[in-house]
Amino acid sequence: MGTSLTTEFWERFSVLLVVALAVTAILTAVFTALFDALTARLRGRPPHRTAPRIPHPRVPADRRTPAHL
Repeated sequence: MGTSLTTEFWERFSVLLVVALAVTAILTAVFTALFDALTARLRGRPPHRTAPRIPHPRVPADRRTPAHL
């Protein structure tokens, strides 16, 4: 005695599959961010930020480096 899968089953299955994938992606992103922050805190460092750029001093035009030393 076999049963066939109805269109209602496939509709519910596809909706639940999409919802499960979305929840998994969101929870993965949230827990990854929390784990990164916790790891940085446990190591005693602030989270990674880009360092400010240090400007290089300009060399005047009359003080050039000699080509041959």
